[in-house]
Amino acid sequence: MTSISMKRLARLRVPLGFACAVFAFWLARPTATSLAVGVFIATAGELLRIWAAGHIEKGREITRSGPYRYVRHPLYLGSSLMALGFIIAARSVAVGALVGVYMLLTLAAAIRTEEASLDEKFAGQYSAYRSGTAAPVDRHFSLSRAVANREYRSMTGLAAGMIFLYLRAKGIVP
Repeated sequence: MTSISMKRLARLRVPLGFACAVFAFWLARPTATSLAVGVFIATAGELLRIWAAGHIEKGREITRSGPYRYVRHPLYLGSSLMALGFIIAARSVAVGALVGVYMLLTLAAAIRTEEASLDEKFAGQYSAYRSGTAAPVDRHFSLSRAVANREYRSMTGLAAGMIFLYLRAKGIVP
């Protein structure tokens, strides 16, 4: 994929996600057990995202505190756990394939474009972070920072998705 198409795919990941969600909900065959396991895993992913969102200063620095001390992309790791939880909750191989391909393509594009952008913007500091030679930064978690980073959107999406799957499992929503 060219750099331009990677950037475009990265920018389109949210609208593409909504389109994939429509098909995923249609293909889902949740049960009480699949929902319980899926919600547990997806919640762990959301908690990781909240922790990361409470540390990151998007576009202002290379964040090296909180989960960024251990993982380069904790927001995407959290999203991946949420996707895995959704796949399990949906109890459908087709949903697994759809969500898996969506996550693989869009996160790969986002990571590639963000890393290149960060390295350019911060004059190679990201390369030092990526190689593990950048010193960690001491910063405490901030709920207001997580809110400013709009993590409530992800929480709302997770809750709405799981409620819909619950209603589907109960036969309330076809």
